Amino acid sequence: MAKTLVIVESPAKAKSISKFLSNNYTVKASMGHLRDLPKSQMGVDVDNDFEPKYIAIRGRGDLIKELRAAAKTANKILLASDPDREGEAIAWHLGHLLGLDLAEKCRIEFHEITKPAITAAIKHPRQIDSSKVDAQQARRVLDRLVGYQLSPFLWRKVKKGLSAGRVQSVAVRLICDREEEIREFIPEEYWTLTASLKSEGGVFSAKLARKGEHRIAIASEEEMQKVLQELADQTYRVKDVRTKEKKKQPSPPFTTSSLQQEAHRKLNMSPKRTMMLAQQLYEGIELGKAGGIGLITYMRTDSVRISETAQEEAKEFIAEHYGADYYPPEPRQFKSKGRAQEAHEAIRPTSILRTPDSVKEFLSRDQLRLYRLVWERFLASQMSAAVLDTLTVEVEAGEYLFRANASTVRFPGYLAVYEDGQDENDDQEEGTLAANIQPDESLNVLQLQEKQHFTEPPPKYTEASLVRKMEEEGIGRPSTYAPTIETIQSRGYVAKEGKQLSPTELGEIVVSILKEYFPEIVDLEFTANMEKRLDDIEEGALPWKAVIRDFYGPFAESIEEADQVMGKVQIEDKVSEEICENCGRNMVIKMGRYGKFLACPGFPECRNTKPLLEEVGRPCPDCGNPLVIRRSKKGRKFYGCSTYPECEFVSWELPAPEPCPKCGGLMVVKTSKQGQKYVCTNSECRFDKQVEEQAE
Repeated sequence: MAKTLVIVESPAKAKSISKFLSNNYTVKASMGHLRDLPKSQMGVDVDNDFEPKYIAIRGRGDLIKELRAAAKTANKILLASDPDREGEAIAWHLGHLLGLDLAEKCRIEFHEITKPAITAAIKHPRQIDSSKVDAQQARRVLDRLVGYQLSPFLWRKVKKGLSAGRVQSVAVRLICDREEEIREFIPEEYWTLTASLKSEGGVFSAKLARKGEHRIAIASEEEMQKVLQELADQTYRVKDVRTKEKKKQPSPPFTTSSLQQEAHRKLNMSPKRTMMLAQQLYEGIELGKAGGIGLITYMRTDSVRISETAQEEAKEFIAEHYGADYYPPEPRQFKSKGRAQEAHEAIRPTSILRTPDSVKEFLSRDQLRLYRLVWERFLASQMSAAVLDTLTVEVEAGEYLFRANASTVRFPGYLAVYEDGQDENDDQEEGTLAANIQPDESLNVLQLQEKQHFTEPPPKYTEASLVRKMEEEGIGRPSTYAPTIETIQSRGYVAKEGKQLSPTELGEIVVSILKEYFPEIVDLEFTANMEKRLDDIEEGALPWKAVIRDFYGPFAESIEEADQVMGKVQIEDKVSEEICENCGRNMVIKMGRYGKFLACPGFPECRNTKPLLEEVGRPCPDCGNPLVIRRSKKGRKFYGCSTYPECEFVSWELPAPEPCPKCGGLMVVKTSKQGQKYVCTNSECRFDKQVEEQAE
């Protein structure tokens, strides 16, 4: 019987799809791209209208032979790579390698790996979308032109091994600009005043908000003392009590960007790990007797659209498990930002009936955590708004007005399932109010608490906030966020300390060079505009080579001019007192992917390296020698004794200066939004106390 050959990208996807198809179908995996530009040369003929030179990727020869052999025995071939530009290009390259007629309908596309989706896709094949392919080719050629000409320039002028890229360099610039803002930031003093007030209903707190008709801003202790003097003899009276109903709407289901951000906030996952796990959930998980099933829809998307089928299934689930009140009057539709691909859907579970608990036994810990996040966010997005009762109390004291706010949940709606995570720098302070506070009620002042503050610089980027910034500025696309952040760290331009990203000295030097000699390469508006032009190519509105021509002329001139004008940049390594035990030289401090380390300056003759041990100002709890910061193979920071291996003490958390006063066990520093505290590690004790001053 005649066979149909279906080619997907990964073996996991091939295995999942096979179970939905009859024996008349053979499913094979291409393992991603089989053709690409060569690594050994630029591979773009700038003298022949930027014609790319594609070659078979090294090591893929046997796989290409296998696919060609399978294609010869099939009467029909369907190319089922991912539903995006990259997937379209993979299908196009496969078509060339297998000698297919690209005018034929040989391309199928699906956004979830379920039987209905696969069956529908096979029934409706289409031609390869040449505009999508052109957009991918334009991006690939642009990136190659920049990378293969700008990187050698940096090798000549700074040092070997550096790289620059159209998107990665802008990402490094964002981090450098933020670092500069932080360095130049001048803190400004301000004071707040909180009144502890007693009404007939109980005690509550209110903050000083106005003087007369104007918002009050207290800039010094002298000003605060003047306010306190003026308040000394005042009577406090409830001026106004306002109650209001407030509806809180759910967030839309996840896009690639919002999934990466929320997984970072709630699960402490890097964008790279989030995408790896999402890929596994999309391609298929073995669910016992049911076999391999894709649990979520395609994970590279900027759309928040939801199919009617998924909405109907969610509606029935909500009615059955929560009640009719938890479903809104009309199905929710969310509007995507900008030029999102509306043919795609948001990231959602392929079936809301596959609850996290029902598939728990088949998933790894992190797969389950991410699936639960996707499942809960989607379900919540289809539910009723939460209804809050907000209460505002205004208290008059002479010319001064104090204000207190509180809210209670009257109807939880979607909050019964999911609440959005908050960034560490998000302040959402709201107090509680005593019941039955009445207008004109006289109040007793229990305490006036003045507090000095200083304005803080903008926070350093985290991987999540950098993804958000890149999305806001139109830098890159859903498929590029995670690899870009991975690249800038692996190149040594950016270092991660905890969750925070900081530029290395090398990163700042490279960005300053690019700003001076190649301003467009690191210009946010220029880069975002290029993304828009790539979108225009995909929509068939622009020929791709015209976009390359417009870019390359000025870029080539910039390279030539910078080569003539710019001198060699010397980056001096800081010399340490540590002696290399192999050759006797003083070792130097270098910056790597996971921070600073010691290296012998005799490289390449001497390749000795060792960790740079930073003392933390605490004694080792076991032997009393200095504690130092060490790093795991994956770059995670931990604390250990400086005399290792003689003393083997290690701890992921910073030990407290003294042992537990209750049991004598090890105390460690724990940090939360409420501040820092010392916590005993003895599970039978768990004594804790707040740290009055910030721990190191």
